[in-house]
Amino acid sequence: MQIAVNRLTIALLLAGAAPLAHAEIAIDVIGGSEISFEGLIQADYNRFGSDVANLNGDALDGSNADQELRRAELVLKGKGPGNVDWVAGYDAKADKWLDVNAKYKLGGNKQHYVQLGQFKQPNSLEELSSTKNNDFISKATITNSFATGRRVGAAWSYGSGPYSLTASTFGSELTRNKAAGSGYGLRGTFAPINQDGNILHFGLSYVNRDTDGDKIKLSAKPNADLTPTSLVSTGTFADADRMATIGLESFWTRGPVKLQGEYMQVDVDRYGTASKDFSGSGGYLSALWNVTGEGWQYKDGVPGTKGPSDPAAGMWQLGLRYDTIDLDDGAVQGGRMDAITAGVNYYWRSNFKFALNYVKVDSQRAGIDDNPDITEARVQFFW
Repeated sequence: MQIAVNRLTIALLLAGAAPLAHAEIAIDVIGGSEISFEGLIQADYNRFGSDVANLNGDALDGSNADQELRRAELVLKGKGPGNVDWVAGYDAKADKWLDVNAKYKLGGNKQHYVQLGQFKQPNSLEELSSTKNNDFISKATITNSFATGRRVGAAWSYGSGPYSLTASTFGSELTRNKAAGSGYGLRGTFAPINQDGNILHFGLSYVNRDTDGDKIKLSAKPNADLTPTSLVSTGTFADADRMATIGLESFWTRGPVKLQGEYMQVDVDRYGTASKDFSGSGGYLSALWNVTGEGWQYKDGVPGTKGPSDPAAGMWQLGLRYDTIDLDDGAVQGGRMDAITAGVNYYWRSNFKFALNYVKVDSQRAGIDDNPDITEARVQFFW
């Protein structure tokens, strides 16, 4: 515990020594492109109250805790020339490429464009939201287990008033030996209410993709990013042809309150003579309250955090989330898991965020109950 406190203290001191910036740092105008620089640094600490399975993954951090640098993202963005916007991002901690793409705005309309390169695929409200403004330290179970993240491909998107539609086709991740399997995705959104301080959003997504080497494994950690242990898992399907995921999403904001929920169902097509197709599902419901009274934003079909109205005083958030996942289907007994997460977020000035979560898990797999609890902390600096 003392080692964790020391490391988080060092991270805080380093972040405090950095210059404050309200947004990206303007670099230069080169070839008609206005270039800016963004970054995100996160340091996490997890303390495990393990039940059956040992959740600790790093003996050097102690027998029941892990701490490490979670993300170190460096991003260059360009506006122009003309109707072209581009981005190139890299996560130095994970040693992988982030968004690396170019977007052409048709007719100069930023809500009607084609996109080429690596980008987030059109599924999962939580996956599409900005990482620096995640409501909770760990994303919901279904997001981590079922959603398709960044892939190299092409997309077309059109938004008009309360509606939007995005279609994409994709292959593997840009970074070698990461996620693979070609496929396509569709997402439509509808916001019948989109006013200052009052937003109501609905969305539907569908992603269908090939499996990598005809193998796939669906599993879920206990809402703790630093543990290597999954409490529920289907095991590896060695005869999986394709996987399809359908997602339903919605959120509502009123003043400082946001209610959000998603449901996903995944279907795996298997071709083994003794194998049946597999179906799994899950969802989450969450509630966020900006105690200091700030509201919420809405852009590109996802909610956003406005930030503190008084940067010197900062912004406090309280959150509660329930999520569940079911990986039992016929002969495949992957298990079921429910989790409740209570969280506190504090945004200070324009570049700092501190988060504290408590997670209580209730899981069962093959007749064995495993009900751990986890305390999580995060220090974040972004610009």
